[in-house]
Amino acid sequence: MKWNSFKALAASTLLMSGMAFAGPDLGEAQQQATNWHAIIMFIVFVGATLFITKWAAKQTTNTNDFYTAGGGISGFQNGLAIAGDFMSAASFLGISAMVFMSGFDGLLYSLGFMVGWPIVLFLIAERLRNLGKFNLSDVVSFRLEEKPVRTLAAISSLVVVAFYLIAQMVGAGQLIKLLFGLNYNIAVVIVGLLMMAYVMFGGMLATTWVQIIKAVMLLSGATFMAFMVMKGVGFSFTNMFEQAIGMYSSVHSISLTEATKIMGPGSLASNPIDAISLGLALMFGTAGLPHILMRFFTVKDAKEARKSVVVATGFIGYFYLLTFIIGFGAILYVANNPQFIDVAKMAVTGKLELVGGNNMAAVHLSDAIGGDLFMGFISAVAFATILAVVAGLTLSGASAISHDLYANVFKKGQTTPESELRMSKMATLGLAIFAMILGILFEKQNVAFMVGLAFSVACCANFPVLVLSMYWKGLTTRGAVIGGVVGLVTAVVLIILSKAVWVDTLKISDTAINPFNGPAIFAMPLSFFCCWLFSITDNSAGAQAERKGFDAQYVRSQTGIGISGASDH
Repeated sequence: MKWNSFKALAASTLLMSGMAFAGPDLGEAQQQATNWHAIIMFIVFVGATLFITKWAAKQTTNTNDFYTAGGGISGFQNGLAIAGDFMSAASFLGISAMVFMSGFDGLLYSLGFMVGWPIVLFLIAERLRNLGKFNLSDVVSFRLEEKPVRTLAAISSLVVVAFYLIAQMVGAGQLIKLLFGLNYNIAVVIVGLLMMAYVMFGGMLATTWVQIIKAVMLLSGATFMAFMVMKGVGFSFTNMFEQAIGMYSSVHSISLTEATKIMGPGSLASNPIDAISLGLALMFGTAGLPHILMRFFTVKDAKEARKSVVVATGFIGYFYLLTFIIGFGAILYVANNPQFIDVAKMAVTGKLELVGGNNMAAVHLSDAIGGDLFMGFISAVAFATILAVVAGLTLSGASAISHDLYANVFKKGQTTPESELRMSKMATLGLAIFAMILGILFEKQNVAFMVGLAFSVACCANFPVLVLSMYWKGLTTRGAVIGGVVGLVTAVVLIILSKAVWVDTLKISDTAINPFNGPAIFAMPLSFFCCWLFSITDNSAGAQAERKGFDAQYVRSQTGIGISGASDH
């Protein structure tokens, strides 16, 4: 069956969990009629955020301001911004669509996205803030040799950012094409230009407030939708589930007994290896995402960093609960409404098909319960969601280029804050152009696996090196670099050889060399093993000094003594 291109967002949801699943060719989305409600609301959002960017530009005068907003963001604000960074359009539209199509399986992902946050809270946030200055490379290179370790961390961070950016840009283009009725290329350029403006002029301060505003809009819209759904079933989950089973039975022409299966696990977790791999990537991938980790340097101390995670976890958990209710609401209000059913496509596939694709379930639900105006609001929010995510990604990519590669690898720390800030803005310009070009080039490609690749790289390359550098005295530069490279290369190779890429995307053969979708179960332990093996066998003078440096690092990581907030060189 040929999927419509908007399936990219649902597949992206799968892939953000590290399960590098990608379906058949995505095809091309059909441009819909111009949605003026959505366009006007989006223009209002853009106007407000550009006004904030103008204000932020006056506050952004050095690298400290550009990368970390001067460390002046409160824990609550930062938690809301992190939630804004994490609640993507793929999550909002994709998970609700998965619940709409398969019930309980969608809940696995709703809950699955939560499991990474305790890891971040208890293992990462406090030590990260006490040891680092601008990004995760600062932490990893605290007692290890700067040049090789920063180079590795910068490259793996840029790989994560690049694949995430491509998927977000293509998702944005297809989203606007479907929701706003605008041309795809125009949509991609609009996203690129706005992203460039937010980051280049406003830095982290503007990016943070864009994420906060977007998070509030998304949470408000989703809350209203969930409230209206629950109101319709008398605020009873039992009623909602019973009615959904009845509706599912009626729409899909199956028995009630068969329809009841939507309340239990289905095919998503049928393969135990893929299920474990998915769990590992969900749990540890979040703790290696550079644009998420970078946010912990925007607060003044470790206490605020912990508070950020608690706040973010609360909002994200609440949001994923809402997507589950919205998915069941779509079964009740959308599945039997002729206005939203694509009859012509159903005649071909023999399955339930929605206008614009099944990922439009949440958008159609907003129309069913709130009319055109509310649908316009939800459409604008879905697009604003992508803008906030790409701004955060671009900023973390710019920091890898300017702070790690330029300032610390090529210039060996002999730079001025002014020259580094100038390089940061040049990197932002380059990344924005890069993202626009790739977004246009990959329009018709199945790029969903790239998000999976990003999460897998974060889980298999960044996380082992980061956590060992903070917790294991024995880690040496040699172990960190070899372990990180092995994790990075293994994750990429395993995904390329999987069915998602080898068969469905590259179409090299009908049989995948790697029968499993998720690389985390193989690549992450291998990365840890290589870090350990090549560290314990390293008896060089440099390695001895690195081991001795752990005690001073441990005191700093626990107490924050010696930290003066994010500062320039």
